[in-house]
Amino acid sequence: MLRTPPQLFEDYDAGLLTREQFHAAMAFHARTLIEEVVEANENPVAAWWEGLLAKKSASRLAARHGEKRVRAIFSALADIPDFLPAQWLWNAHHPDVPLFCFLRLRKEPVFRLLNIANNAGVVTVSIEYGSTDRKDATREEFVMKHKRQGGLEVTERRALP
Repeated sequence: MLRTPPQLFEDYDAGLLTREQFHAAMAFHARTLIEEVVEANENPVAAWWEGLLAKKSASRLAARHGEKRVRAIFSALADIPDFLPAQWLWNAHHPDVPLFCFLRLRKEPVFRLLNIANNAGVVTVSIEYGSTDRKDATREEFVMKHKRQGGLEVTERRALP
C-alpha cells in the first residue's frame, strides 16, 4: 500500500518507520515527481494541452463549488489509505499549489470529478480514476461530512457502475 508523505511523517513520528525506511519512501515520491517533469519536457505540447484542460476544469469547479470546498474534498480523499489518487492529492489543502495540479484528465492514471452534490452539509462526490479508457476506469462515489475541526471526512464509499 502506497502511503502519502503526510502519512509517512505520521508513521515516522509514531516510531513505525526507521529513518532509512522514511527516506526510501519519500525518495519514491520524489522520483515520481521527477519522472513527470522529464515526461513533460519530452512532450511539451501534450503537457501544455493537459495543463490547459486541467486549468479550465479546475476553474469551472472553483466557480461552481468554491475553491475551498474542492480543496477540502481533495484533502478528504487523500486521507483514504487504499485510494490510488491520494498520491497526487495529499497536499491539496495548500493554497499555494494551484487547483488544476490535482486533476489528471487525459494522462494516465486519470483523476476526474464527475459530480459534486451538497445536501444539508453532506457532500457527495462521484469520481473516475485509473485508465484513460472509460470502460476500464474505476468510478466511485464518496459521501463526506464536515469534521468538528474543519474540513471534510469520508463516511461512506461505494463503487459506481
